[in-house]
Amino acid sequence: MTARRNLIVAVVVSLGLAATGLGGCAGFAPVYARPAAAGMTHIAVDTPDTRTGFLLRQSLEDVLAWDQSTPASYRLTVSLDEHRQTRGIDENRVATRYEMTLAATYVLRDAQTGRMLLRGNRPVHVSYETTDQPYAGIVAQQDGQVRAAAQAAEQIKTDLLAYFAEQ
Repeated sequence: MTARRNLIVAVVVSLGLAATGLGGCAGFAPVYARPAAAGMTHIAVDTPDTRTGFLLRQSLEDVLAWDQSTPASYRLTVSLDEHRQTRGIDENRVATRYEMTLAATYVLRDAQTGRMLLRGNRPVHVSYETTDQPYAGIVAQQDGQVRAAAQAAEQIKTDLLAYFAEQ
């Protein structure tokens, strides 16, 4: 009988501790639940007029959920530095693997005053394989650009979320 009673007491105490532990999380709120994160929907994005710049602008507008029906409160200007290096060669000394480095340097400004609010740099590295077929090599390079732009957009979004959470 005492073993059963000890088990019941242990379960009750465990449940009480679990409830107390969860009560300590009362201050926790998802970052998107905070009103400050709503400011991210009012960011207009400027990127270079390149293929990768276009892809980055699309990705940023998607991840920031830009509300184009209202005037932008902020302007995010991004400059890109893109490099491609050979990382693998075959027996004929033909490149078979490349690494693309995309450095996205950004500045967030108040749209009305032009005051700089945030500045940062987010380097992204992606690699891709290529083949002897020219079209397949072009497609692989373009896929690398798509992945690099998406990763840079996610990293910039994280920086912006941290900035707006502190405001």
